[in-house]
Amino acid sequence: MADAVSTTVIEDGPRYYTAQFTNTSDGSGEAAVTKIDVSALAQTNHGKTCTGVRISRVWWNTVGMSISMLWDATTNVRCLNFKADDEGSLDFNSFDGLQNYAGTGKTGDVLFTTTGHTNGDTYLVVIEAIKDF
Repeated sequence: MADAVSTTVIEDGPRYYTAQFTNTSDGSGEAAVTKIDVSALAQTNHGKTCTGVRISRVWWNTVGMSISMLWDATTNVRCLNFKADDEGSLDFNSFDGLQNYAGTGKTGDVLFTTTGHTNGDTYLVVIEAIKDF
């Protein structure tokens, strides 16, 4: 079996991307699973392809497990951590969003890895992002 996961895209416009990510674990967890694949996001009105995102706001709720949000690269770079049994929100709009500073092999994608997951643990994460081109 595998964790029951879902992605609900709220907005995928020419400039912004917002999505809700959920997981109900069967105990197997997630390891560097792609949550935002920038190559699959909508293009600009002028046909430019998205090359990355900046995290402008994030909301989370975790029950029983923690999450590491990662920037995808040859060696993934940790972006944010959400501890187990926690909820909250962060707003990075005052400085135009969290920038992806991953180095070699940077793809622009966002990944999740869960830790401490057991059967029945859950998370809900909503990410609002600004697209880069």
